[in-house]
Amino acid sequence: MNTKPITAIIVGAGHRAMTYAQLAERNPDMLQIVGVADPNPIRRKAAQDRYSIPEEMCFEDAAALAEQPRLADAIINGTMDEIHVETAIPLLERGYDMLLEKPFAVSEEEALRLRDCAKKNGSKVMICHVLRYAPFYYAIKQRLVRGEIGDIMSIQMTEHVSYHHLATSYVRGKWANTEKCHTSMLLAKCCHDIDLMMWFMSETKPVQISSFGGKYQFRPENAPKGAGTVCMRDCPHADSCVYSTKRLYIDHPKRWAFYVWDALEGIENPTMEDRIELMKSDNPYARCIYKCDNDVVDHQSVLVQFASGATGTHNMIGGSAQSLRRIHIVGTKGEIFGNFEESKFTVSKIDPSPDAVKGECTREEVDLKITGDMVGAFGGHGGGDGRLAEDFVRYVRGETPSLACTSIFDSMLGHMCVYKADQSRENGGLPMTVPCCD
Repeated sequence: MNTKPITAIIVGAGHRAMTYAQLAERNPDMLQIVGVADPNPIRRKAAQDRYSIPEEMCFEDAAALAEQPRLADAIINGTMDEIHVETAIPLLERGYDMLLEKPFAVSEEEALRLRDCAKKNGSKVMICHVLRYAPFYYAIKQRLVRGEIGDIMSIQMTEHVSYHHLATSYVRGKWANTEKCHTSMLLAKCCHDIDLMMWFMSETKPVQISSFGGKYQFRPENAPKGAGTVCMRDCPHADSCVYSTKRLYIDHPKRWAFYVWDALEGIENPTMEDRIELMKSDNPYARCIYKCDNDVVDHQSVLVQFASGATGTHNMIGGSAQSLRRIHIVGTKGEIFGNFEESKFTVSKIDPSPDAVKGECTREEVDLKITGDMVGAFGGHGGGDGRLAEDFVRYVRGETPSLACTSIFDSMLGHMCVYKADQSRENGGLPMTVPCCD
C-alpha cells in the first residue's frame, strides 16, 4: 500500500478546488500540489505562488495539460459544471485519478460517457459530495447502518436557500441561467441532497420520480415601483430593498466575496471605493434582482418511489430568511429527526414499556457540538470539505475508503434522479422511470 504523499494538479483554480487543495498545507504528508491549469492568469498565478509551483507546471487550460504525459498522481478538477466532462475525459485517458466537483455532468448522456471512460481506464474518480463527510450526516448514516431504526419507510428532506445565497448564486450569479450554466437549480444546488437520499437508502434503488417547481419571486413584474436596472446607479430603493446590492454586498463586503468581487481579483487590496464603483457598473452582481436573465426555479419539490416500497421527498425553497437543512427518516423501529445547521438530531425508538417517554418511545438527543472553529479547521459544508480531501488521498493510495466515499459509480443514481426530476417538472410532474446505472 502506498503511503507517500499524493501529488495533484489543480485544474480550475477557483474557490472549490483551492478549498480541497488546502489539505496540502495542513498535511503535506498526504497531499502535494505540483501543478495548475487555469485560463485565468490571475488565478493561475495565485495558485502558483501559494504552492511554489514551477513555471513549467503551469498550464493555460486542461487541454494543454492533457497534451503532456502524466505529471502527477491525480487531478483536482474544480472547473465550471458545463466543462467537467470535456476537461475530465482527456485527463483520465492520460492515466490520472481525479477529485471532481459536483455536479460531475450536466446531462444524462454526459454522465454515462464519463462513467464509461472511468470504467474503461480503471480510473479512481471521486465526486465532491461533501455533505456525506459532514459529521451530522455521517453520524446519521452510521445509525442507519447499525439498523437502529429498522427498515426505512420514509425519508423527508428539506433545504431552505437563504435570500442572499439565492440572490447571489442563482439570480445574479453563475448558476442563474440554464442556457449559460447548463445546469438546473436542482442539479447545481440540490444534487448534494439527492445524493444523501440515495446514500441513506442504499439498500434499495429508486424506480420512479416526480417533481413540481417554478420561478415564483424574481420576475420583472415583482420589482418595486420605479425600480432601476442597477441598484446603486439608478434605483431609488437602494437603501430600502432587501435585495439591494448596497445592502447585500457593500454593507456585508465579505459575504460571498469569492463570487461578488471576482472582477477585482487583479487589484491588490481593493478598497471600499473600488467595490462601490463595481456596484455602479454593468457587472452582473450589480443588477436589480428583479431584472436579471435568471430562469432557474426558486422552489421545487421532488417525490421518489423506491423498489422496496419506501418513499423519499425533497423540498427546496429559495429566498428564506436563513439557510436550513432538515431531515426526518422514519423506519420500522423508530425515527431520526435533525437540523444540519445546528448539528443536532434526535433518535426516537419504539418502546411501549413503562420506563419509556410517555410509554411510547425512548429518545436520544445527539449534539455533535460542531462549533465555528471546528468547521473552519476542516473547511466548509459543516466540516465536510477537509474530510473529503483526506478520504480522496486514502482512496487513491488504495486504502480502505470511508463509509462516505463516493466514486463516480456511487454518484450515478443521485445524478440520474436529478435529471429525471427536472424532466418531470418540465412535463407538469409526469412520473419518470429512473434507469439502472450499473
